[in-house]
Amino acid sequence: MIRVLLADDHALIRVAMRELIDREPDMTVVAEAGDGHEAELRALETRPDVVLMDVRMPGWDGIQATRRITMHPELEGVRIIVLTTFEQDANVVRSIRAGASGFLGKAASAEVILDAIRTVDEGGSLLTPGATRSLVEHVAASQSRPDQYPGLDRLTEREREVLELVGRGASNDEIADALGMSAATARTHVGRLLSKLEAHTRAHLVVVAYESGLLVPGGQ
Repeated sequence: MIRVLLADDHALIRVAMRELIDREPDMTVVAEAGDGHEAELRALETRPDVVLMDVRMPGWDGIQATRRITMHPELEGVRIIVLTTFEQDANVVRSIRAGASGFLGKAASAEVILDAIRTVDEGGSLLTPGATRSLVEHVAASQSRPDQYPGLDRLTEREREVLELVGRGASNDEIADALGMSAATARTHVGRLLSKLEAHTRAHLVVVAYESGLLVPGGQ
C-alpha cells in the first residue's frame, strides 16, 4: 500500500485528491497539511511513501518543505511530487534541486497523477513535457557550469554514457538495451551516479546532465 501525504493550502484540492487516491486499491492518504511546516510535521508523524506538495503555500513554500523533508535523516526514502498551476516556471529546477522526484501541473489528469505516484514510489523520476521544456529553457538561458559538479571528473566513461541516457529520460530497461547490460547493472550505475554527483533523485541527474554541459538543449 502506497502511503500518501497531501500538502496544499486549498482544502478543496486536498478533498479532491483524497477522493481520487483513496479509490485506488494500492494507495491511501495518511495525512494532510495546509502549509510547508505542517507538511514536515505530518511527514514525521506518518512516514508517508509519497508527498504531493503544492509549490505556493503560506509560510514555508513547497520548495522549502521539500528540502526540509528530503534532508531529514528520519525521512529518508520519502518521495516528493511537486504540484503547481505554473508548470513552466523557474520552480521546476528549484524543486528538483531541493530533492523532488517529480513535477506535475495541477491540470494533469487523474490517470497521470496516479501513475506519477506509482512511478516515484518505485524509485523512478517524473518530468512532464512542460516541466522538461522549462528545464531546457532554464539551461539554455544560462551558461553551463561543469565546475559546480566536481564529481563529474570521477565518472567512468560508462557512467557518463548512463548519465547522458538518464538525462534524455531513459528508464533502466532502456539504458540496459542501449548499452548492452542488464537492468540490474543499469540500476547500479544510476546509484553510483547519485552518490558521486551528490544528486538527490533521478530527476536531479537530469538537471546535472544539462547544467554540466553533458547534454545541450536542442542537441541530439
